[in-house]
Amino acid sequence: MRKRLLALTAILLSFTLLAAACGDDDAETVAEPEPAAAEPEEEMAEPEADHEDEADHDHDEDEADHDDDHEGHDHDEDEADHDHDEDEADHDEDEMAEPEMTDVSVGLVFDIGGRGDQSFNDSAAAGIERAAAELGITFTEASPEPDGSNRGELLQLAASEHDIVIGVGFLFEGDAAAVGAENPDTMFGVVDSAMMDWAAGAPYGDNIAGLVFAEHEGSFLVGAAAALKSETGTIGFIGGVANVGGLIERFEAGFNAGARAVNPDIEIIGDYITEAPDFDGFNAPDRAKEIALAMYEEGADIVYHAAGGSGAGLFQAALEQSEATGSKVWAIGVDSDQYHTADAGVRDYILTSMLKRVDVSIFEMIRSVLDGTMQPGPTAYDLSVDGVGYSTSGGFVDDIADQLEALKAQIVSGEITVPTEP
Repeated sequence: MRKRLLALTAILLSFTLLAAACGDDDAETVAEPEPAAAEPEEEMAEPEADHEDEADHDHDEDEADHDDDHEGHDHDEDEADHDHDEDEADHDEDEMAEPEMTDVSVGLVFDIGGRGDQSFNDSAAAGIERAAAELGITFTEASPEPDGSNRGELLQLAASEHDIVIGVGFLFEGDAAAVGAENPDTMFGVVDSAMMDWAAGAPYGDNIAGLVFAEHEGSFLVGAAAALKSETGTIGFIGGVANVGGLIERFEAGFNAGARAVNPDIEIIGDYITEAPDFDGFNAPDRAKEIALAMYEEGADIVYHAAGGSGAGLFQAALEQSEATGSKVWAIGVDSDQYHTADAGVRDYILTSMLKRVDVSIFEMIRSVLDGTMQPGPTAYDLSVDGVGYSTSGGFVDDIADQLEALKAQIVSGEITVPTEP
C-alpha cells in the first residue's frame, strides 16, 4: 500500500505543474511545487462509496411488513377501503421520490466545449443533474471561450450568485485559488487539480477542494482488456494533448502496463494529437480519426483514446475500417461510458470505456458541503472507491470480466502498483 500511496503522491504533485505549464495568461500565478513540500497522503480525504439511502430502504420494508399484517387482520374490509389504502401508499411513495429542496445553489463551469463532448464535460453534467435530482440543489452552468481566456470571469460571476462553484478541469486551478480567496464564504471545487499550495504545504483555502483521480489504475484495466481481446497482438493509444503536467501520460502508462501484465509480447502503438500549450487536441475528431486509421493499417485491432471530444473521430475510424476490410476492429472510450453517449452507429465498435467518475466526484463534493464534511485540498477517487473503472455495456468484455476483477483486486490490495509514467 505504501507504493500505491507514493504513486498517488506523484499524481498530486503533478497537478500543480498544470496551471504553470498551460494556464491562461490572465490567470493568477500559482506557486510551483517544491521538493521539500509535505506529502499530501496524510491530509487526503477518501470519498464515501456511492450508496442508496438505507434509511429509506428500511422504511419501505417496514411499511411493506405493516401492510401485510394489516391485510391479514382486516381481510374482510370492503374493497373500497383497500383500494383507498393502496392509493395512499402510492401517493406516499411518490412523495418520498421527490427530493427535499434546499436553498443551496451551484455554479458549474465546464471545460472548453461545454456539454456535448460525450466524455469529460458530459460526465460533469451528469453529476450536477444527479445532485439536483437527489439533493434538491439548483444550478446554472457556463462554458469558457474557445481560448479559455474568461475562466476567471466566469468563476467570479458564479461566486457572486451561488453557494458552491465548481470548475471542470485543471486549467481552473489558478483562477479558483484567487477567486476562492476573495470569496471565503463560497465553497469551490476543481476537477483534476489537488488545489494545494505546495510551497506552503497546505490547501489554497479552507473553502477550496480538489477532485483528483487515479486515471492510471482505470487505464490499467482497459489495457488488460485490450490485450486479452486483441487478435492481432497489436493495440494503440491516442492521447489528446501531451505534456500537460503528465496528466494524459498517466492514461497511457496505465494502459501499457495493463496490456503487458496479461501479454508481455503485446505490441503497442502510441501517438498524441497535439502538445501543450496547444489544447486543440481535446477537440479534434478529424485528426484523431486520421491517427486511428493509420494505427489500424499498422495492424492494431483495438485503440484506446484519452482525448476528450476527439474520441468521436476514433469511433468513426473503427466503423469505417471494419466496413472497408470486413474485419472488425475496436475502440475504447474514456471518462464516460461512451457506449451510451456516442452516436448509435458506432456503439457496436466500442469494446469498453475507462470510467473516470467525474459525475461521482461532483455529486459527493456537493453532498459534503450540504452535510458539513467537505475537506479542503485533494480528495482522491481511485479504484478502491470506484472513482475509476471500466464499463461492460454491450457485453463485449463479459467473457474476461473475472480476469479484470482479479486484477482490480490486486491493485486495490497493493499487490500491483500501476506506474504513472509510460
